[in-house]
Amino acid sequence: MKRDKMVESRCSAQSGFTLVEVLMVVAILGLLAGVVAAKFSGHGKASRIKTTRASIAAIETALDMYEVDTGRLPSNLSGLFKSDGAANWSGPYLKKDMPADSWGTPFGYSASDNGYTITSGGPDMAIGGSDDITN
Repeated sequence: MKRDKMVESRCSAQSGFTLVEVLMVVAILGLLAGVVAAKFSGHGKASRIKTTRASIAAIETALDMYEVDTGRLPSNLSGLFKSDGAANWSGPYLKKDMPADSWGTPFGYSASDNGYTITSGGPDMAIGGSDDITN
């Protein structure tokens, strides 16, 4: 009986983790989290650019439908979701009120006799920079 208590007390004294072991595991997990975060941090910008290009394509489709219905292009993008007085307007052509890019900046739009241009300011959120995204 005495021997059983000694074995039992030795086992309970040796069970569990030491502070050093716990700190090592936490440090290893921290390093792994840092590596994973660094690996995926560059994908945010690329994803925003792809999403903005998809939004531009949706606006192009809406503009084309507007032009087919009315025979002209709208003077600004608000003509895609509320009537601007054009004959045969059968919108709204967009579900959102005012379209914005992935950075929250409204799209730029200009129409000419040759077509139209839709522009996003890109990551710097200013139209006219080298990182602009256009159709």
